[in-house]
Amino acid sequence: MRISELSRRSGVPITTIKHYLREGLLPPGRPTAATQADYGDSHLRRLRLIRALIGIRGLSISATRDVLSAVSEHEADTHQVLGLVLGARPVTPTDSDESEEAEDRPGVADADALLSEMGWDVSPHAPAKQIVAETLETLRSLGLDYDWRSLLPYAALAQRTATLDLDQLDDAADTVERAERAVLLTLLLEPALLALRRLAQEDESAKRYGG
Repeated sequence: MRISELSRRSGVPITTIKHYLREGLLPPGRPTAATQADYGDSHLRRLRLIRALIGIRGLSISATRDVLSAVSEHEADTHQVLGLVLGARPVTPTDSDESEEAEDRPGVADADALLSEMGWDVSPHAPAKQIVAETLETLRSLGLDYDWRSLLPYAALAQRTATLDLDQLDDAADTVERAERAVLLTLLLEPALLALRRLAQEDESAKRYGG
């Protein structure tokens, strides 16, 4: 397809596509003339992933380039690719000193206990693990008797949600399309999932305490 068709099918302006080509985010097409090239479905899927990483995840051009480079390196490993595009796995190795300092936080032991109890296989330095650790530390600092066991029912619900999430990737054409769809489903659905929780809380409150 010509670049005009690539723009029409992807919804990305031609000027933006040319910018991505100059920045090395999108591989060049097959030359057909001095100033023309032909693009395939792989370019379309790659362009959609770029749009998801920049427009939805909010990554910079430089960060997107790093993620795409890592994705290309691990394209045969869907698990690794999903971790990279969702930010669950670092694109570059974590600094050892910073890692050791983070592991010393008191909430990390709680987070590790939760992961062990659930039997979850996750990256040792997953950002989400640090969020769990910091949240538990904050709750305890406010005087609440709240530890990792209190999160187990929520973790079970999260497991069911994750199953639903990944079920929706099974019919994707390839790893790149799975990655793009994972970014869209994960980040765009999160506000709706939080809103559903609020609605359910209101309903439960009405049942328990309503007049």
